[in-house]
Amino acid sequence: MARSRRHTPIFGMTTHESEKADKRRANRRLRRLVREVVAASDAPEVLPALREVSNPWSMAKDGRSYWKDARSTDLRK
Repeated sequence: MARSRRHTPIFGMTTHESEKADKRRANRRLRRLVREVVAASDAPEVLPALREVSNPWSMAKDGRSYWKDARSTDLRK
């Protein structure tokens, strides 16, 4: 176990492992909106951005935190 320490000791603030479901939902919403805008006009000038259809603060994790002394044995199993 020579390489057992965590190389990037950054963790989410809650017990959720990932925001995968939230990100998938937001990207699906964005793609649908882009398709609607493109279909509604011949040459759209401005397409919507991801931040316009989703809010990163309403996702599963509430941000990240840095923990300098994190080791792989300290992590959840």
